[in-house]
Amino acid sequence: MLNTKNVLSALLLFVPISIAAHFLDWGSSAIFITSALAIIPLAAWMGTATEEIAVVLGPTLGGLLNATFGNATELIIGIIALNAGLIDVVKASITGSIMGNLLLVMGLSMLLGGLRFKEQTFQPIVARSNASAMNLAVIAMLLPTAMGATVPGIPEVTLQRLSVAVAVVLILVYGLTLLFSMKTHTYLYDVGLAEMDPADLADANLAPDDSEGEVNLPLWIGVLLAATLVVAVESELLVESLEEATSALGLTALFTGVILVPIIGNAAEHATAVTVAMKNKMDLSVSVAVGSSLQIALFVAPVLVLAGWIFGQPMDLYFKPFELVAVAVAVLIANSVSSDGRSDWLEGTLLLAAYAVLGLAFYFHPVIEGIG
Repeated sequence: MLNTKNVLSALLLFVPISIAAHFLDWGSSAIFITSALAIIPLAAWMGTATEEIAVVLGPTLGGLLNATFGNATELIIGIIALNAGLIDVVKASITGSIMGNLLLVMGLSMLLGGLRFKEQTFQPIVARSNASAMNLAVIAMLLPTAMGATVPGIPEVTLQRLSVAVAVVLILVYGLTLLFSMKTHTYLYDVGLAEMDPADLADANLAPDDSEGEVNLPLWIGVLLAATLVVAVESELLVESLEEATSALGLTALFTGVILVPIIGNAAEHATAVTVAMKNKMDLSVSVAVGSSLQIALFVAPVLVLAGWIFGQPMDLYFKPFELVAVAVAVLIANSVSSDGRSDWLEGTLLLAAYAVLGLAFYFHPVIEGIG
């Protein structure tokens, strides 16, 4: 039977194909598409290896490892794109990752879970605390953007210095959210997740069944390192071919950064969230979707700002007003839907409709911009 594990294993064939496309000069479009498909299973292996290692490290260190490597693929792609000077693509991917997790992933989870189970529930307390953190992320993006938009001729270096200072604050807040969830208020997150059966992740997990034996730690460390290395190689191919390929495919860099890059980097994680939602485990599904958004906003984005400062690239938190509006809309709708701790297929449809509308707006954005 065709399942997620089989599909991801088959996609590994695109690793050698993408490398061949690069050395045999098959064209930017072929390189872009094959490297994108190759990253998807590699990201899944990174996630699986991280989870297996976390089992050995225990709840605290394991949780910290998961929190650090949860969006490692997107971070790698972002750093390589940043080093290549593709600042707009990096910012667009941050926007798209937050949008995608809150609207696309949570929407699909609520829709497909709601079609199988009439109504599903999850912890509203956790949803509200996550909502507060996401609101902070929006404020952190709003202030540099507002300063850049309202102060004519503001020096680029000033915006970058402000962004670096804000990035440090966001990373500190991210650390405090980890302390809250893994140490001082673990009981809030254990409810619902404690009922999780390891078999519930079987369709989305690439790992063999270790329930009857110990985890092979050296093996999974090797898998994590190997997958990370190959992801870096594939990300390099993806970034090198991005501009030319997207132009040939009739797409803009903005649309590619907002829609395609986040889907590529998070496909495996998205599959996990949807799979567990269809098994009536909405606590875990919402935790994956919202937790990933928080990690992007409070950890990945600030790290990329600091990396831009180190690389000498003008990476800051000054987003285009259109991108900021999209993030604010995604956070507002997701907070509204998740605040009551229950979900159904209609709420999932509304989230997907919001994602579709925003996606269409980004697709036509150059036309709108040109008319304006």
